[in-house]
Amino acid sequence: MMKHTELTLHFVKGVPRDLAPGVLYVSMEYGTVVHSCCCGCGHEVVTPLTPTDWRLTFDGETISLWPSVGNWNLPCRSHYVIKNNRVAGAEFWDKARIEAEQKRNKTAKAKFYAQSAEPILPEQCELPQLAAAVPTRNMPKGLWAKLCRLFG
Repeated sequence: MMKHTELTLHFVKGVPRDLAPGVLYVSMEYGTVVHSCCCGCGHEVVTPLTPTDWRLTFDGETISLWPSVGNWNLPCRSHYVIKNNRVAGAEFWDKARIEAEQKRNKTAKAKFYAQSAEPILPEQCELPQLAAAVPTRNMPKGLWAKLCRLFG
């Protein structure tokens, strides 16, 4: 049973040192959502917004986080879903399932970041509008690669 079943949404630049219970702090600048554990234990829960961690959906009034929040490293080991600012307890995960998910997550991160770290060469980038407007003879390769990443 969750102590906090509904969260108040606060968009912030930086997360306050002391978290108010039942408040979901969203820092778009730092790509992070932070709150006090919804079970009521008081521990800080940080959910980074990245392609391999959590995704935030904001409908103009409420937010949802996906996937579920599993506090496996906290003493409470709570597990819940946040949808439209509401908190719903999720099923208990045993140690084997937690370890399997942590391994899958680590593998997914390694694969994602290994792919995104590969350099992009100018010939791999198709920028027809930019290519006609910007001469590439004297352009440093570093700048060209940044442009490819930006528009590619």
